[in-house]
Amino acid sequence: MTDEAIKLWEPSEDRRRATQIAAFMDAVNARFHTEISDYDALWRWSVDNREDFWEQVWDFGGVIGDKGTGEGGARRLADGDAMPGAKFFPDARVNFAENLLRRDGDGDAMVFWGEDKVKRRLSWAEVRASVARLAAALKADGVGPGDRVAAYMPNMPETVVGMLAATSLGAVWSSCSPDFGIQGVLDRFGQIEPTVLIAVEGYYYAGKSLDIRDKVTAVAAQLPTVKRVVVVPYVNEAPDISGIEKATLWADYLGGGPVPDLEFTRMPFNDPLYIMFSSGTTGVPKCIVHGIGGTLLQHLKEHKLQTDVRPGDRAFYFTTCGWMMWNWLVSGLAAEATLLLYDGSPFHPDGNILFDYADAEGMTLFGTSAKYIDALNKGGMDPKSTHDLSTVRTMTSTGSPLVPEGFDYVYEHIKEDIQLASISGGTDIVSCFVLGNPIGPVWRGEIQKRGLGMAVEVWNEAGQAVVGEKGELVCTKAFPCMPIYFWNDPDGAKFRAAYFETWPGVWCHGDYVELTPRGGMVIYGRSDAVLNPGGVRIGTAEIYRQVEQLPEVLESLVIGQDWQGDVRVVLFVRLAEGVTLDDDLVAKIKQRIRTGATPRHVPAKVLAVGDIPRTKSGKIVELAVRNVVHGRPVKNVEALANPEALDEYRDRVELAG
Repeated sequence: MTDEAIKLWEPSEDRRRATQIAAFMDAVNARFHTEISDYDALWRWSVDNREDFWEQVWDFGGVIGDKGTGEGGARRLADGDAMPGAKFFPDARVNFAENLLRRDGDGDAMVFWGEDKVKRRLSWAEVRASVARLAAALKADGVGPGDRVAAYMPNMPETVVGMLAATSLGAVWSSCSPDFGIQGVLDRFGQIEPTVLIAVEGYYYAGKSLDIRDKVTAVAAQLPTVKRVVVVPYVNEAPDISGIEKATLWADYLGGGPVPDLEFTRMPFNDPLYIMFSSGTTGVPKCIVHGIGGTLLQHLKEHKLQTDVRPGDRAFYFTTCGWMMWNWLVSGLAAEATLLLYDGSPFHPDGNILFDYADAEGMTLFGTSAKYIDALNKGGMDPKSTHDLSTVRTMTSTGSPLVPEGFDYVYEHIKEDIQLASISGGTDIVSCFVLGNPIGPVWRGEIQKRGLGMAVEVWNEAGQAVVGEKGELVCTKAFPCMPIYFWNDPDGAKFRAAYFETWPGVWCHGDYVELTPRGGMVIYGRSDAVLNPGGVRIGTAEIYRQVEQLPEVLESLVIGQDWQGDVRVVLFVRLAEGVTLDDDLVAKIKQRIRTGATPRHVPAKVLAVGDIPRTKSGKIVELAVRNVVHGRPVKNVEALANPEALDEYRDRVELAG
């Protein structure tokens, strides 16, 4: 880090003592006769004593299930030195839905806002009853352990109910958001052959209603294994679904009469729970299969210990069902928190709506993206002066690196006394490698800590662990939330190639990062997008950080262009309304990069564009743009939210000389 370390926040002693991680440390000390008193010591113990640590997470998290029995007690880890190949709790049996539905009664289990159009709330008892009805209907349609149930849905209560009903039966859940195109859905669900498809008839975005019945009709017609399409009314209460093959409306499918008993099929700990999908911008998406127990344990750890989600808390994450943060959010039920669900634009009707939601519903965890925080900053929003936000204890940010100026904005314009936890991991592990520490300080521009139980290091090109230097984020020991396999990868070749090709037996995540002397982490971008002018490795986030602080620039995208036997840096900028990219602005941009970073970072070319291409979850796609600039095909434009944006980058005369 070139910046001087600045401490922006630290919890009070009372707050520190009240955290669940403090209680967890006390429990560890009592059980294992240790004297752990701070996060770093707890992290070291957790990676050196994985079996004890993960069993303590099981017990502290109140996991409902059977650890299994064997000689000398339940096995906690088999083949622990193998990666891939290690198996946590190989004899245990658990049910995911049973652990999420541990509460009952009248309190809120879920609150839902569909922009400013729809507001609903469901009690724990209402959720349980809906899950019981849907589970019975799915079972009657032949859904059982290992079968796939797929959802083409917004982030709304019926989606959560669908997941809980499917997993209560031991079935496997997978979801896409309704903004995906037909081919994008088929590229995903076509590989996993679902038995039942749950789909919405329409959704709201930016105040407009969008009817997707034509897309649902086309998708259903090309999924031959689907026995039933369950259509959830959202925009229209009584939609005409006669054109959709094998379709039944949600209410009709659930039926009336007495609520059936809700039974939970306990499955082997390492059986499949979720099928997630890679972004698919370099080909057909990889189908990443996550296990029941590993996902449950990891999410309990991240919610309770790293984010301090407590029973009765009200947890929010701005996400769609095509992003792993949806799967992360819904696990908040296992921590006995109320889910605050939102679907639609975070800026409709204006930039206040999520803060309105926070105040109206007593939000305690406010989860969002770095891009959202940056947009608030550029929009001149000052929520601290317009909203109360007294209940919000923690704000998390992910999706892309949160720049130091984003940290400044949160503390200056949102709330001073808040734990700002920049977090990072991914679909690959349906969780995080690096994330928050509720008992420690927040340093400007740094992710607080490496996750407990995660043997994360930074390695240089020689495979040596380094501190204070840039390198690859690796994990040197197996962990429970590793994928159990890739779908349609019988010999595991694709799986091994994805993570273990660089250093066999070591997970290489593909992030270009730095571990600070304080034990925090700075992420400089994806390794495959790293620029290499003159043989010097530059993380793309280093350039974004400088450029996007300029008021004239709304956002940017940078690539390396092969040029005359080397690589030159090319920067594309989307400008604020009324701004023109003239020579003076180009000079200003280059000077900002030169003084804020190094002369090596200065782009050879700065070009204006009207749009930045991104995935459905909002991540910019540097590799797709690099392919277009070099005249190479982009293998799967269906993975993009705005594929037409790529046209602006093709055959640019400015890049020919």
